[in-house]
Amino acid sequence: MEKKMFYGASNLLFGKARELRKNMTDAEMILWEYLRQHPMGMKFRRQHPLGIYIADFYCHKLKLVIEVDGKIHDNDAVIIEDEKRQNQLELDGLKVVRFRNEEILKKSEIVFENINLLITELLKVL
Repeated sequence: MEKKMFYGASNLLFGKARELRKNMTDAEMILWEYLRQHPMGMKFRRQHPLGIYIADFYCHKLKLVIEVDGKIHDNDAVIIEDEKRQNQLELDGLKVVRFRNEEILKKSEIVFENINLLITELLKVL
């Protein structure tokens, strides 16, 4: 049986995701403007609940999570939590990719190209 799109996320998490959608960073806004255009025909969602986590961006068809990391992700404790989170999402069969705020703000075209390449690769295995 195929897993549902939200991987058992609680109602509380849906409320938190709604709040997060109201406060995007500049990098998230740039990336969302690209992803909302359905690159290569793929629909992305933002601040999407997945189990006990909220993904910055998610494409259900590809099982692809895109995370946008700011400076807080340089903190040792946050690095450990990010690794645990990524491991759990990957155990659930999801592909997780991360981009730094700086990458998106300064080299957005390269980020978009990398996303397109990843979509192409993931479509090959569907």
